[in-house]
Amino acid sequence: MPELPEVETTRRGLAPHLLGAKITGTVIRNDRLRWPIRADMPLQGKTILSIGRRAKYLLLHCKDGTLILHLGMSGSLRILTEGTPPAKHDHFDLLLGNGKLMRLCDPRRFGAVLWHEGDIAAHPLLSDLGPEPLDDENFHADYLYWIAKNRSVSIKQLIMDNHVVVGVGNIYASEALFTAGIRPERRMLGQASSQRLVAAIKSTLNAAIIAGGSTLRDFVGASGNPGYFQKQHWVYGRSGEPCRRCGTTVRQIRQGQRSSFYCPRCQR
Repeated sequence: MPELPEVETTRRGLAPHLLGAKITGTVIRNDRLRWPIRADMPLQGKTILSIGRRAKYLLLHCKDGTLILHLGMSGSLRILTEGTPPAKHDHFDLLLGNGKLMRLCDPRRFGAVLWHEGDIAAHPLLSDLGPEPLDDENFHADYLYWIAKNRSVSIKQLIMDNHVVVGVGNIYASEALFTAGIRPERRMLGQASSQRLVAAIKSTLNAAIIAGGSTLRDFVGASGNPGYFQKQHWVYGRSGEPCRRCGTTVRQIRQGQRSSFYCPRCQR
């Protein structure tokens, strides 16, 4: 599933092509995504003023509304020349006045294309989300320490909770916990370990964005290029292999029906 670094990579790839572009129309080949795509979305003639991201939602802001996009389990967005023939799973095109189009490919159809008028922060999909992990003002060590002190779940499950902090999916939670030296099943954080973990989450996500995200299945960015962060993984997907730091065998456990990977020597 595309996580925050993959979505941010997509946003950055789309921005030069979409910013300031006029929407001339849409093509809906299959409207049966997670929620049906409305055929009557009032997009024609609107100009895209900015391209934002909230958690794993991409936000194309126009003067009087916002187009909300989600990649679901296996989706991707590409910028193509208008008239490019569609493939089997290309369900939606946003046509632009500059002769290009933005195309959504979504084989499993868990993505979303939604139009919202009014305050985007009040949309039901966004209103209850936690802070952005790269937002230093709202996501910091004191905040995480206070949250962890009042919860009984494991630290890994805590940082994967979108009500606590958004966008720290399974891959990046495992990697950040390794960097911070914290085992995924721990249930308490001191102030020092909170500081390490917040710093590790930020550095892990930033490194993944620079690498274009992780491609473990079929993710590609807006240019069609895959992500390469999986080549830097310390522990994720490396069960039974030697730790790249100390040589101890990486272990795998199950937490909340998800796999967690850790080094028993480097993480305490």
